[in-house]
Amino acid sequence: MTHSSLEYARANRERHLAELLDFLRLPSISTDPAHREATADTAAWLAEQMKAAGLENVRVIPTERHPLVYADWLHAGPGAPTALIYGHYDVQPVDPLELWTTPPFEPSVREDYIYARGAADDKGQLYIHVKAVEATLRADGRLPLNVKFLIEGEEEIGSHNLHAFIPQNRDLLAADSALISDSAMLGPGRPALVYGLRGNCHVLLDITGPDRDLHSGTYGGSIDNPLNVLGHLLARLKNESGHVMIPGFYDRVRPLSLEERELLAQFPLSEDEWLRQTGAPQLWGEPQYTLVERVGARPTLDVTGMYGGYIGAGTKTVLPSAAHAKISMRLVPDQDPAEIAALFESFVREALPVTVRAEVKVAGLSQPVLMARDTREMRAAAAAYEATYGQPTAFMREGGSIPVVSDLQNVLGLPTVLMGFGLPGDHIHSPNERFYLPNFYAGIETSIRYLALLAA
Repeated sequence: MTHSSLEYARANRERHLAELLDFLRLPSISTDPAHREATADTAAWLAEQMKAAGLENVRVIPTERHPLVYADWLHAGPGAPTALIYGHYDVQPVDPLELWTTPPFEPSVREDYIYARGAADDKGQLYIHVKAVEATLRADGRLPLNVKFLIEGEEEIGSHNLHAFIPQNRDLLAADSALISDSAMLGPGRPALVYGLRGNCHVLLDITGPDRDLHSGTYGGSIDNPLNVLGHLLARLKNESGHVMIPGFYDRVRPLSLEERELLAQFPLSEDEWLRQTGAPQLWGEPQYTLVERVGARPTLDVTGMYGGYIGAGTKTVLPSAAHAKISMRLVPDQDPAEIAALFESFVREALPVTVRAEVKVAGLSQPVLMARDTREMRAAAAAYEATYGQPTAFMREGGSIPVVSDLQNVLGLPTVLMGFGLPGDHIHSPNERFYLPNFYAGIETSIRYLALLAA
């Protein structure tokens, strides 16, 4: 059964690539209201492709913001397992546009990479499984197990509507396991299964002082400057080695066991390669933890944006009325994102002088997760990887967040496999995002093998 499916996938590579390029041309930027119609068009396009692949009961499901796409194939017979495949079709903004070598929604293939926004995160990886199902249905007439697809358009903005949809649709989404491809391998030909994800607590901080911008000469020295206040506050959030200074921040952090530190030590993460990928002059972070521990098993706090006052060309001598910052805190088990948001706000209230006012808004919360490594699903995924790439599979903890994973585990009770096909240098969320074309083709073959092994 698998052999004929693999032959079909190989024979149709050119068409599969052409379809992926069409997918990448759709500017589904979920955070920007100006792209709401384009995001809806992307959901409709994907639904049509899923129908063409042979999936059934395909539905575009409206939400308060961007639609979900559901599809299934449920004819594997009594006792056959069901796999729920998740992905997201929305993408990050493209700014700064001038740093793109080619336009972000005009995909370009150069030296085995597809360059476009969403290429690796997550359109290319999501489309792998649509084509794997198509290949199996076309070649064999049936799938070896039941499958359901749940694709959202709000992952990049916190999956708010998906979090509401899942508990209300347990029967529709009932399955035996879940599969997600939205992560990275170690490198070309070096597969890795992610068994841990950091959670996220993203907050917006607004500091206001005077009711309008003031002349910095006339009023400077008599009215506190919100930008100066913001700078002092941000400097107090972390010390020089990366330790977060908010009281209580680390209280619930689950310590790394000796066994897990030994497992992570086997992960071949090169410090020189990390510097090459990032372009940074030197590594930085908590000195008592290794690089691989810092990026997957330790919490962080980072300022992701700050602004206020005049930022145009030249100078303008004003004392700004307000200053703003965006702050992302990546969390690890057993930190609670809502509790961390409350601790952050308490710290801000106590640290700010009475000369300004502050407002803290929670922009997004997601739970950290750990997955069991020795499960039937993980073993099938590792075997599928090794059969495709000819290399043993490593296990890793990922520094990023996939908000839906905690819902799949805690609400639906599904063991989840994170089978990534991206690469560490794919520039996700940055200009010149790319996806390694050989991984698109190999990913389809890996998915075909995984579904067969999971059904065996």
